[in-house]
Amino acid sequence: MHRPPPPVRVPEWFLPDDSTLDVALVYPQQGPAGIFGPTCLTCARLAAEEVNMSGGVLGRELRLLEVDGGADPRRVAAEVEALVDTGTVQGVTGWHISSVRRALAPRVAHRVPYVYTALYEGGERTEGVFMTSETPSSQLLPAMQLLGEARGVRRWFVVGNDYVWPRHTARAARRYARTARGRVCGEVYLPLGTNDFHDVLRRIERTDADAVLMLLVGSDAVRFNRAFAAFGLDQRCLRLSTLMDENMLLGSGPGATADLYSTAGFFASLADANTLDFHGRYAARFGLQAPTPGSLGESCYEGVLLLAALVERARTLDVTAIGAAADTVRYEGPRGLLGLEGRHVRQRIYLAEADGLDFTVLAQLSAPHGTG
Repeated sequence: MHRPPPPVRVPEWFLPDDSTLDVALVYPQQGPAGIFGPTCLTCARLAAEEVNMSGGVLGRELRLLEVDGGADPRRVAAEVEALVDTGTVQGVTGWHISSVRRALAPRVAHRVPYVYTALYEGGERTEGVFMTSETPSSQLLPAMQLLGEARGVRRWFVVGNDYVWPRHTARAARRYARTARGRVCGEVYLPLGTNDFHDVLRRIERTDADAVLMLLVGSDAVRFNRAFAAFGLDQRCLRLSTLMDENMLLGSGPGATADLYSTAGFFASLADANTLDFHGRYAARFGLQAPTPGSLGESCYEGVLLLAALVERARTLDVTAIGAAADTVRYEGPRGLLGLEGRHVRQRIYLAEADGLDFTVLAQLSAPHGTG
């Protein structure tokens, strides 16, 4: 039976008119990814405020309307579609898992620009969808190669949540392991919200894996890290994650992050001019006790900047016109001066090692060319 979309939750102060550009900010407020939801919000707010201080978008004030991207994907898609249907929002951005993107993109991307900020499995080609974050070919492949060379990793074990991003990324990891003279010796996929990892850890132990590729989201990864260390596997097996930020390190605790590596386009510990400037503005706006703007939350800052730059470049909200101009768009943020290729942002990717509750950046893995 067809169900009507959920009621549109629009605050009373949010009354759209021709002087505003209203954007749905879809980020996790619950579930495993909720652990970094607060930093998604603060980073996006900072970007919107800075865009508005510079004159807005086409002379209009950019405003964000929060949508819980941690809810069931079909519900999220229906809610955002209703916001588009009613003219409440004229764009969409934010960090949310690929299951949400896959439900949402076909319903809104041909109508309003949609900037997706989460690292993902690659391959998104829907008109009107633009990606700011990492994909496996530029993020995972060079990391696996480097760890294969530097640490002698040959046997990989994949532990992921059971949805599209981990499964598609693991498929790529099988190929990448072979190019690094290794192989994937085991795979396990777990429901979002898993608490018990004992059987998985026993399987890892039995395979004598050199490394675990963690494709777990948010608090699931936090609980896995704790269980992994308690089981003693951190003394014999390294971990590599493509979704691990400083907030997740904090949740894991310093005793559970030994020999843990992460790969991303941004780390809070990067000490270049763009990053330091961003941290200064972020601290001035939200205070020193604000959540750490790691790669996942910071991607929402990138998303707002890119959405504004796309509309400004095209001089219209028409999705077709925005897509036609996308490859000529340039914008500058914490990740540097960036442009797009095939609707994906080209960016530098780094490998970092956890040092307690922070990351030490070890190497730049790829320059801003190509996207995967």
